[in-house]
Amino acid sequence: MTTRTIVIAAAAAFLVVGTAACGTSTKPAASSEAVTTPPSTSATSAGTTTSASATPAADTSACTDLGGTVGADNLCAVHIEKAGSPIDMSFPVDYPDQPAVKDLLTKQRDQFVTAIEDPPVSPAAKALDIKSMAYRSGTPDAGTASLVFEEYWNLGGAHPTTSFEALNYDLSKKAPITFDTLFKPGSNTVAVLDPIVKNQLQNQLQGLDLEDNPAGADMYKNFALTDDAVIFFISQGQWTISAAGAQQVSIPRTELASILA
Repeated sequence: MTTRTIVIAAAAAFLVVGTAACGTSTKPAASSEAVTTPPSTSATSAGTTTSASATPAADTSACTDLGGTVGADNLCAVHIEKAGSPIDMSFPVDYPDQPAVKDLLTKQRDQFVTAIEDPPVSPAAKALDIKSMAYRSGTPDAGTASLVFEEYWNLGGAHPTTSFEALNYDLSKKAPITFDTLFKPGSNTVAVLDPIVKNQLQNQLQGLDLEDNPAGADMYKNFALTDDAVIFFISQGQWTISAAGAQQVSIPRTELASILA
């Protein structure tokens, strides 16, 4: 065995072990259930429950338009088949910006259908599974609501991928929150975030050498807000190698106080 062969074999072994250690999986959730972090005015602990008054009124319009069914838990479940391939989506109907939810999921559904129907069509199994995670910060009337979609894409190739799309909403202003509005105008946001996020990724992926952020501000467009932190969601292969899986990086608000709007 040559030296080059040994190096390649060792690298492949690292990717398999490293990915398993991270606990990241590209398999879809069995039921595409949404996971909700309840609202609070301080740090929310596990098992905390919220009163009905702390929950926005349900709006089932997006669920109806997407062909879904609303369950007793206020979760919309959508299941359709396109070209023999299942599409499953789930989201809470009490997220305050349902038109944005409908637009995002319609776009993802249509992109998947186009990808699997454009020739040449692979005979391999294909699937799109989108589940959601909800987060809240502040008070029910003047805080924020975040909805993060974790998307499992299997287009029939050898390597399915997991990606993220996030929506954020200011409950007092009744307006979306974007990367540009989250931070102070003129602040060098990427320069502040890059070393923090890179350091955390390096700690999460021990032994993997990371290059500098290859996407600039686009790397941070998918985030969620809690009382204590800003959580950034990085899709599979977006910063790290694809074999490392999708990643989440939580940064305490105190570390970002100088740039948060």
